[in-house]
This record gives sequence, C-alpha cells and structure tokens, in this order.
Amino acid sequence: MKIAFSSRCQQGLRDENQDRTGAELGDDKACFVVCDGVAGLPGGEQAAQLVRDNLISQLKENGPFSPVITQRAIEQCRTLLHQAQGKSPKFSRMSTTLAALFIDREKQCAWWAHAGDSRVYHFRHGRLHDVTRDHSLAQQLKEAGYENTGINSNLLYNALGAKPARPVTFSETITLEDGDAFLVCTDGFWLNLTTREMEQALRMVNACEEWLALMEEAVSRSIKKIT
Repeated sequence: MKIAFSSRCQQGLRDENQDRTGAELGDDKACFVVCDGVAGLPGGEQAAQLVRDNLISQLKENGPFSPVITQRAIEQCRTLLHQAQGKSPKFSRMSTTLAALFIDREKQCAWWAHAGDSRVYHFRHGRLHDVTRDHSLAQQLKEAGYENTGINSNLLYNALGAKPARPVTFSETITLEDGDAFLVCTDGFWLNLTTREMEQALRMVNACEEWLALMEEAVSRSIKKIT
C-alpha cells in the first residue's frame, strides 16, 4: 500500500505556536498526529509535545495494531500527562487537543481518534466523505439546532489533561480505496478554510505537498481579510 504525506506548521495570529505534529510510517502501519495546546492555560505547548512524543513512540513498537491498541496508547498518554501535571503546580491544568489517523497497511484499513477541536477529514473521489465532530460548545449548540454565531469556538468540553476526563472519540474502522485522502489539522487551519476550498484544491493537484500549498494560500487570504 502506497502512502504519501506532507506536514506544515504555521504560527498564525497567536503569540506562540502550541501545535505539534508527528508521523510514523512503518512497513505495516502508519500514524499521523496533531496536538494543539489548549489556549488560556499554562503549559499547553508542553502538553501537546508530551502527548505527540509518547503516542508516536508507543506506535513505533512492533506488535499487534488495532483500534484497541491505539486506544490503550492514547490512554497511556493521558496517564503520563496527568503525572506531569502533578509534578508542576504551574502546569497543573495543562491540556491539549488530539487528532490522530491510524492506518493498517497490511489490512488496508484506517480509523481515527480525536479530543477537542482538532479535526480529521476524509475525502473520497475528491469530495468530503467524513469529518470529526468537535468537542466544543459551538458544535453542541449547532447539533442541538441553536444559533452559535459569536460563540467562542475555543470553549471545549474535552481535551487530554482536562478535568473531568472524558473518553476520546474513535471512528469506525473503514476499508481504504485508491485515492482516499486525509487532512489532520488544528482549528487554526480549518476555521479559515471552507470544505469547498479543500475539495477544489484537492481536485487540482497530484501531490499532497501541492494540496497543502493551495490550502495554505486560501488560509492566508482568509486571515488577511480578518486583520
């Protein structure tokens, strides 16, 4: 099974960049991770890096690979993060979002997990096929049929390290098809990009680096309008 990927990280409008990305591409499996430290709480950058590093490290090990294994790995990351919180009063509330895509190259299937408002998008035949649902107040209001205009999208009810601890959401396992494309990103990216722009950019390119470049151009135009 052939897999091509590309990764970018930009600071955007924030004073600091708390995003952490990671990838592990092995002969039999692959993992792509994005973590974004929760804003407004000290230690977000450290939380994002701890979870990213430990999840990638665990999945580098040889052995069985399944949704159950990845769920255990994420829970281990949560445990390590809670231990780190206890060692530093300053960072006692540090937390991070998580979006992770897992691929079994031998069985040619995939699944993903997320906590917070970092997202996993799945495109098939050039169109959006599925996307994660944010663990945010804005998303809850939208799904309940209420107006959410003006609601701060950063108000999260789930993130690794947050209390009370809530389960990470896992997708169903899907069988992959030729040409399937995935985008794993933080809110700083998808908030400034429409699904239509993602689809249009995907249909115009032959390589993932080109896809990212076109989407980044659209994000930059959106940010310029805001500023």
